[in-house]
Amino acid sequence: MIGGILTAVAAPLLKGIFSVIDQSVEDKDQAAAIKAKLQEMVLTGQMKEIEAAAQIIVAEAQGESWLQRNWRPITMLSFLGLLFLYWFGIQPENMPESVLLAVFDLLKIGIGGYIVGRSVEKGVKVWKDHQ
Repeated sequence: MIGGILTAVAAPLLKGIFSVIDQSVEDKDQAAAIKAKLQEMVLTGQMKEIEAAAQIIVAEAQGESWLQRNWRPITMLSFLGLLFLYWFGIQPENMPESVLLAVFDLLKIGIGGYIVGRSVEKGVKVWKDHQ
């Protein structure tokens, strides 16, 4: 998520900077080198943010308390349980559909975050191995 936010913020900024570079630097090879360096700086910053988030999750996973290690999976399983209950027609009478949709959104974010997190974790390992 952090990487996505950084990309969303950095992309328009880089586009504007690249435009200024194209107008200011006459040597196209030099302009390309400057652009490549800026892109590398942005990606390195993103990787640092992702590594910091991964370190937090690793610290939780290696924590002393059972609850500290397992609160994220318990939360996702709770949301999944609520959706299964709804699917089988078991739900509180006063629960509006907006709450159900919010729970579903949280579950999608949690599962998506896990999948992205695992992919990033593998990508960071490959990236570190190539440096």
